[in-house]
Amino acid sequence: MAGPWRLGILAYHLLVQCCGNTAVLASSNVHIVYMGARQHDEPELVPESHHEILSGILGSEEAAKESILYSYKHGFSGFAAILNHSQAKLIADLPGVVRVIPNSIFSVQTTRSWDFLHVNGHIRNGILPKSHSGAGSIIGMMDTGIWPESESFKDDGMADAPTCWKGICQGGEGFNASNCSRKIIGARWYIKGYEAEFGKLNTTQGVEFLSPRDAVGHGTHTASIAAGSLVENASFAGLARGLARGGAPAAWLAVYKICWSTGGCSSADLLAAFDDAISDGVDVLSVSLGASPPLPSYVDDTLAIGSFHAVAKGITVVCSGGNSGPYPQTVTNTAPWIITVAASTIDRAFPTAITLGNNQTFVGQAYYTRGLRDRYYPIVYGEDIASMNSDEDSARSCEDGSLNATLARGKVVLCFQSRSQRSATVAISTVAAAKGVGLIFAQFPSKDITVSLHIPCVQVDFTIGTSLVTYIEATRKPLIKITSSRTVIGKQISPEVAVFSSRGPSSLSPSVLKPDITAPGVNILASWSPASSQLDPPLNFKIESGTSMSCPHISGIVVLLKAIHPSWTPAMIKSSLVTTASTKDQYSQNIVAEGAPHKQADAFDYGGGHVDANRAADPGLVYDTEISDYVCLLCSMGYNSSAIGTMTGKPTQCKESSNCLRNLNSPSIVIPNLKQRVTVSRIVTNVGPMNSIYTARVEAPVGTHVRVKPSILSFNSSMSKLKFRVIFHSLLSVQGRYSFGNLFWEDGLHEVRIPLVVRTIIDDFYAQT
Repeated sequence: MAGPWRLGILAYHLLVQCCGNTAVLASSNVHIVYMGARQHDEPELVPESHHEILSGILGSEEAAKESILYSYKHGFSGFAAILNHSQAKLIADLPGVVRVIPNSIFSVQTTRSWDFLHVNGHIRNGILPKSHSGAGSIIGMMDTGIWPESESFKDDGMADAPTCWKGICQGGEGFNASNCSRKIIGARWYIKGYEAEFGKLNTTQGVEFLSPRDAVGHGTHTASIAAGSLVENASFAGLARGLARGGAPAAWLAVYKICWSTGGCSSADLLAAFDDAISDGVDVLSVSLGASPPLPSYVDDTLAIGSFHAVAKGITVVCSGGNSGPYPQTVTNTAPWIITVAASTIDRAFPTAITLGNNQTFVGQAYYTRGLRDRYYPIVYGEDIASMNSDEDSARSCEDGSLNATLARGKVVLCFQSRSQRSATVAISTVAAAKGVGLIFAQFPSKDITVSLHIPCVQVDFTIGTSLVTYIEATRKPLIKITSSRTVIGKQISPEVAVFSSRGPSSLSPSVLKPDITAPGVNILASWSPASSQLDPPLNFKIESGTSMSCPHISGIVVLLKAIHPSWTPAMIKSSLVTTASTKDQYSQNIVAEGAPHKQADAFDYGGGHVDANRAADPGLVYDTEISDYVCLLCSMGYNSSAIGTMTGKPTQCKESSNCLRNLNSPSIVIPNLKQRVTVSRIVTNVGPMNSIYTARVEAPVGTHVRVKPSILSFNSSMSKLKFRVIFHSLLSVQGRYSFGNLFWEDGLHEVRIPLVVRTIIDDFYAQT
């Protein structure tokens, strides 16, 4: 018999950060019933309880069994089921029900980067040798699956899976138990939620596999970034050639395929994957997924719910921050228990020369190695060859169907980025459809390069683009030659925050700094699924950009940290990353954030800064956070006690206080509404030498006076945790903007830095406007 159940329907707006951010609301009747912390010690008995609950709504146990898709019973309680509107409303009206929300579906979104991060075996006492390359750790990847034959997943020298591992190797189309190995020790796939939305998936045309096998490439790419084995002489069409490797090459991989090439990812499937991953025994979860604003509340967000239970079990969850930059308040995955990752550049470039018929040469960037080599072609301006059904404005930016195919055939087309058409990918498709042989795409400056597999696409800035327009207009028969791209390392300033990387502050909880950290996510070479394209020879490695690529960089580093410090909590690991991150580029200049225009980067662009893995292994002090701290935060954000108690599995009585919001023991302080004076407290834990003395140093945000009490912290064998207060006093009497500073704790060996972010407000601002 079922005990007293508290029912809650929670849905997650899911999105893989790589291509777009347009939500598709589910039109079917799938609902996720979230029932809080695990309520049974015998998981095999849980489905019967779920059937009993549904039987009361649907009228029979048979109907209940047909309706239910998943029983969540390992890491937390709940189920996913097919319910119509009236049935969902009946459940919502039951005593103790928290919410009923319909399921949602969103579309699917190295050889240098690890050396750029100084994560290699040549650094004495560096993080890689100290962690034994992540040996003994298990990283779970929630994505589009994996291509197990990739060289990045060879298991030479790997040990067998640990005896504590409970995962399975789930077979299916083109995948069986033999595809798992001493490298890939687990693989599962989830499609019930997806098929409940869209119907049975048709794989007869070879575009997908009903198995953990990756037909997209995205999951293979992210897995190889995080934990790929060493692959000599890897490249993308000869570019970026070198030794490809993951951050934790000795770590085991567990694969959870939840996203599909034909439609996206179901939140019901996502939560089932979290449930299994927690039970299987992963150490780290890498989740390159997210939701676009408006963000659901933490108790309505399946990813926040699943990650909360994972973190409560000691599993660190790393998520991508989104690709909606450079606009503010676009960062996703903002729950404080998640490590949210921004994307930044590395020091590798792919310069590509274009030569005009008058011998004038310009340099853009591209991945171009074949096709038009050493030959001149006619060049035309898109605006001049608009189709009958289009106009000059649309043709100028090469919007879909905007070009006259007769006038574009056999020519290189010059297109300009516009506010309505920002994508080089769209322009490539338009020019290729019009039988053009190449594209010059003029855009605002960015180091992110678009992959074009069928025609060359050279990206230039507006200055060069304008020069090309001048040449075309002044020349009777304008010609252009595109020279093969080159790989150049160490000749461009890096890191810079990528233009597409989503920015803070969090639109859901401005007091929680997001993103937390930035890592390489621009032009990253990693393994790919050859099934994703019909090229000959097939693509085994590909260059991609996105916070999907920066996320597994941090996941790999987390594995290394976990191997060195197995007793550290997820919050301690997050703190070590944030407090040791760098705000300087390789030339000791302030990091810049790409945008329109570029600007000096701040905490809303990169959180604590650019990751420094070797320093993170020895942070000196850490800011630890317990589940009770997150409960207090949820209370201060207005969530009711019963919902929070159900989520945590512990009785909760919220008290009216805003202190939890500002005093959450995170490695940052954000005050979005400083009026006159505010005091914030934090607790630091010494993880360095037992007898240490740290002195505070403050770089105060502009317009703010900041004091730290006490300003000296002395640790010894009986005192490993100490509390301090930070007092902020506004020097402004106007409605202000966000300003940024830093608080350092220094002992002569360690520099422990947290960002300070303050916005001054005044009470009567509205009345005076």
